[in-house]
Amino acid sequence: MTLVLLLASAQAGPQPQPQPPALPTLTLADAERSAHAHQPQLLQARSLSSAASARADEARAPLLPQVQGTAAYERSTGNYVARPGALPSTVARTVPSPSWATSDYFNFGLTASQLVWDFGQSSGRWRAAQASAGAQRESEYATESQVLLTVRAAYFNARAQRDLVRVARETLANQGAHLKQVEGFVRAGTRPEIDLLQARTDRANAQVQLINAENAYATARAQLNQAMGVAGSTEYEVGSDTLPPVDGEDAAVDALLPEAERNRPDLLALEEQARAQELTATALQGGYGPALGVSTGFTDAGPSLGSTVWNWNATATLTWNLFQGGLTRAQVEEARANTSAARAQAEVLRLQLRVDLDQARLAVRAAKSSLGAAGEALVNARERLRQAERRYQMGVGSLIDLGDAQLAATSAAAQLVQAEYNLSTSRAQLLRALGREVSRG
Repeated sequence: MTLVLLLASAQAGPQPQPQPPALPTLTLADAERSAHAHQPQLLQARSLSSAASARADEARAPLLPQVQGTAAYERSTGNYVARPGALPSTVARTVPSPSWATSDYFNFGLTASQLVWDFGQSSGRWRAAQASAGAQRESEYATESQVLLTVRAAYFNARAQRDLVRVARETLANQGAHLKQVEGFVRAGTRPEIDLLQARTDRANAQVQLINAENAYATARAQLNQAMGVAGSTEYEVGSDTLPPVDGEDAAVDALLPEAERNRPDLLALEEQARAQELTATALQGGYGPALGVSTGFTDAGPSLGSTVWNWNATATLTWNLFQGGLTRAQVEEARANTSAARAQAEVLRLQLRVDLDQARLAVRAAKSSLGAAGEALVNARERLRQAERRYQMGVGSLIDLGDAQLAATSAAAQLVQAEYNLSTSRAQLLRALGREVSRG
């Protein structure tokens, strides 16, 4: 029975190997959502925005009523200590002997105070803190824009490396077919032995190129995971997503510049920082004047809970720092200098905006032109390879011509992949330069 089964298995031929399960495909939208959810840089920026908002609330606190309650219990001796000058000389100074006897004392109090006016010091600090919080929010949006650009560039790079793997596989398959043809011609004696050696060399080189391409693809996926903020597996395939044409990508830079100045979060952050410093300087100038506050208090105290006595008070306080060694003047000068520095930095960025827009716009234009040329070159290179293969089969072409045609076809295919990558990344850079696709929540 065993022999019959072995014979039947041999007659049936080799059994087909089970195919490995298909890997999941990562789309560009998936990568962007993952970065929004997991990228540590973006999470840090959001935390800093929350902290800045909390500091603004802290700066508002002195403008609101302050209420404080106290409760104290004391157990102490009651020995009297006379202080020189505290009693008139006519008063008897008979002091009892000290004793270790102790007694209870309870004291409960409630105090409320309100700042009335301090020449805009507290309100100015609050407005300055609000402007600083706004600047931090714009910095968060700038981080989001940069993270989005990094993810897109990493995704398009991984997609390009995937396409280069496909090109390498096609090249290896062609070189394998060429090798079989050369082997047949050499056995038939119509081609010299050197052609067989060259064909084997070309196929081995194609295998090396495929190994390098697959390694580069794996590395690109690891870099994509890093850009997304994911420490997971790279066992997935990158999709074929790309960016659609950007509205206004063919317009002049002067037509795009106003939109960039309105939307770029890094520029808006600098403008808010300058406003915060200006408000700080105004608040500090209030230090030249006095501050007026009112307060009221209620106490209930006594030696026991059943024998306490209450008291009430109301107080108005006017405080004026007449001289602090030039502190207020120096603080105002510092804030004004910081304002000038922030505005100058904003002007530097405005000049850079034009350069960013021009570079991105020209890169898109060049990429679109090279994409069409690369596609035409690939069509011609493949036709050249087809004719070279036909001439070699007919015995009128050489293996060198065939190898050159194969190399030209491979280079043209890689050039097309590079052109597609350049176009996608250039459009991503143009979107960032314009300040688009920033989710201001």
